[in-house]
Amino acid sequence: MNIAIAGTGYVGLVSGACFAEMGANVICVDVNQEKISALQSGRIPIYEPGLEEMVLRNCKEGRLRFTTDIVTCLDNVEIVFSAVGTPPDEDGSADLKYVLEVARSVGRNMNKYLVLVTKSTVPVGTAKRVKAAILDELDRRGVQIPFDVASNPEFLKEGAAVNDFMSPDRVVIGVETERAKEVMSRLYRPMMLNNFRVIFTDIPSAEMIKYAANSMLATRISFMNDIANLCELVGADVNMVRKGIGTDSRIGNKFLYPGCGYGGSCFPKDVKALIRTAENNGYNMRVLKAVEEVNEKQKELLFDKLYRYYQGSLVGKNIAIWGVAFKPETDDMREATALVIIEKLLSAGCNVRVYDPVAMDECRRRVGEKVVYASDMYDVLLNADALLLLTEWKQFRIPAWGVVKKLMNQPVLIDGRNIYDEQELMKSGIDYICIGKK
Repeated sequence: MNIAIAGTGYVGLVSGACFAEMGANVICVDVNQEKISALQSGRIPIYEPGLEEMVLRNCKEGRLRFTTDIVTCLDNVEIVFSAVGTPPDEDGSADLKYVLEVARSVGRNMNKYLVLVTKSTVPVGTAKRVKAAILDELDRRGVQIPFDVASNPEFLKEGAAVNDFMSPDRVVIGVETERAKEVMSRLYRPMMLNNFRVIFTDIPSAEMIKYAANSMLATRISFMNDIANLCELVGADVNMVRKGIGTDSRIGNKFLYPGCGYGGSCFPKDVKALIRTAENNGYNMRVLKAVEEVNEKQKELLFDKLYRYYQGSLVGKNIAIWGVAFKPETDDMREATALVIIEKLLSAGCNVRVYDPVAMDECRRRVGEKVVYASDMYDVLLNADALLLLTEWKQFRIPAWGVVKKLMNQPVLIDGRNIYDEQELMKSGIDYICIGKK
């Protein structure tokens, strides 16, 4: 089966490589010539475990190609996936200009039936606008060519995206016609043969499912962060509380870990977009607004703990940070807690040193030379007055505590992800501060 994917960002590149791995012939399209040239040379612009090997293997075997020209693809493909960016506008709504430009390009250049599938996360009603954009272009050409639109939202977790695509919890496909359903069924037949759940819905429901799922998960995170902050005040231990409620089969144990706030490309953007969609339809999403408010405040929590530890005297303090990516196994810093913490530390007059196994270049791009970039997880600790753990990379989980204490001026660790054992730190002579415990 021949398919094209417009957009070689995170979703487009992972999807293209994985579809090729499933046996499809895939052409990935992007207007960025520099990015396409890099991909054609075997250079992968994002960090994702397993992706580079998959891209190189499928390029070598001829199932995966890259181009800047979508026009040359359309006569030879049955499906075009739109996986371009939908960044938030100033009001929080999703910016659909790239999605609609793909639709217009298809309408201007298609000569036979195809299905245009939106893979990007888009608000309910986007498919109608995509369909209208194609029809407008066909009308300008004075031709009538059959086509379908569909919605196939992605559910890829950064750091586990390849596995999520190849072994999904579910595949959601929104269609309007039986013909579109048949085409999409042929593409996803390998997953049906492996008994993965492929769920066909109407298009508005498919568009809503992605937003609802991410907003539910964000709600659980903010709820547990609120519970953790209350636990500190009343003397409870949030880890015990988490275990206690997680054994309830109605609740389960996923996304019950307190921390210093969620970030990334999905949760913050999707919560904002769903709130805006509701407002555009005359409805107030009060719960989600609270979720967003709690999360923004939670990102400041570790700074507040440090401020209290030093009784407000932070000028000239040397602060070390372990992890700047919004989560492990990615270099993504979009909406990362580190960006908030670094800015507050600098404003308070601190000297900041950072180390992340993967996201150092991205941190340089976003923060510049306002902080010192350490060479490894121990170099960052040199003469530090406090260590803040923001990202729970595996290499941070079992450090040599004796070395940590020796390198630091003041052995205090503020754990933003609750991954360490308090008793072990106390025995090592390190002051330990976590979340959700007095």
